[in-house]
Parts: sequence; structure tokens; C-alpha cells
Amino acid sequence: MTDRRLWSYKEIAAHISVQPDTVRSYRKHGLLPPPDHVERGKPYWYADTVRAWVASRPRNRGRRFD
Repeated sequence: MTDRRLWSYKEIAAHISVQPDTVRSYRKHGLLPPPDHVERGKPYWYADTVRAWVASRPRNRGRRFD
């Protein structure tokens, strides 16, 4: 089953326990995958995209975030 909910910076930040500005910085520095959707200039990512990104981050391999 796929999770097609769209997450903003705020939801991503809550998922990885950081501030939304930190997630914005990750995107600015190319550390976040490209957004799956852009609406009115605001980027959004599918929850599955974010979870895959978290799982692939070197310092978080094997760590599970729910």
C-alpha cells in the first residue's frame, strides 16, 4: 500500500523532529529530494517519498520514524 498524502515542510519537520526552517535548508542545499508536487509555488512531497529519503540518509540508516 502506498501513502500518497502530501507533506509540506511542516509535516516533514515533525516527522524527523526538526524545525521547518531546517527542512527548507536541506532543500536549499540539495539534501531533500525534488518535490512531488508544487501548488502556488509551495513544494509538497508524498509521505512515501519522505520516508524513503529518511531511510536512505546515512546517519539514519536502520532507524525507524513513524
